[in-house]
Amino acid sequence: MEPCDGRRNWTSASSPAKTAGMTATPAWPPRSAPRLFVDQPLNEGGSLRIEGNQAHYLLNVMRLTEGAAVKLFDDISGEYLGRVGARGKRDLMIEIEGLTRPREAVPDFWLCAAPIKKARFDFLAEKACELGVARFVPVLTDRAVVDKVKDDRLRGTMIEAAEQCERTALPEIAPLTRLDALLKAWPEGRHLFFADERLHDGSGGSLAAKLAAHLGPAGVLIGPEGGFTDAENAAIRAHPAAVPVSLGPRILRAETAAITATAVWMAANGDWST
Repeated sequence: MEPCDGRRNWTSASSPAKTAGMTATPAWPPRSAPRLFVDQPLNEGGSLRIEGNQAHYLLNVMRLTEGAAVKLFDDISGEYLGRVGARGKRDLMIEIEGLTRPREAVPDFWLCAAPIKKARFDFLAEKACELGVARFVPVLTDRAVVDKVKDDRLRGTMIEAAEQCERTALPEIAPLTRLDALLKAWPEGRHLFFADERLHDGSGGSLAAKLAAHLGPAGVLIGPEGGFTDAENAAIRAHPAAVPVSLGPRILRAETAAITATAVWMAANGDWST
């Protein structure tokens, strides 16, 4: 029986693009379909109204017509395929056809980083989402050049990153936390990899070398542009969960160190290793 939902001219993404005697047809849903996060639970057979900036994007930028495909994810159950229904001047309805992917299993990795200048911290938040971080923790240190963080701006940056990189789960964003409070509340059984610039001289302790001996839930702590003070360094090293590591022979910018450490952990112990 032929499908009655308008997909008869499309083929499954997993099906061969062309069979003997038949003309190739594009995959369904099309990879070019716009993808949006919606802050409400989604379910097969449901519908929702899209308004505001998202409606402007779909109506005026993407110029979607009735019946066009849209991918939606809710950070709860996963990603769904929808179709454009009724269209207004400033809003539109999306009819939900079904689940395309369940919410992903997120590696249990926290990125704890001292705030830096806005553009660079936004960049770091974007890359943390793309790399698969589960929790993003801004950490206030003595030498931090920024002492305030706008959670809503970070969330918006991460939502845009998740829409582009096809994540189905958003990182949790913790409130700005003082270093001493972070150490005091650090969960038992979670390794705290501490990027210590004092080890950059080749005296040992590379992150890659330490990962095999420290499996399981983890976090990495990255200092501010001026580095940790001697007192902060001592306090971190005294913590039972701390694992001092080197990120190589060069002094890295704060955002470079954070991205590097996250990538190395994901490659060794995260979802890049499978």
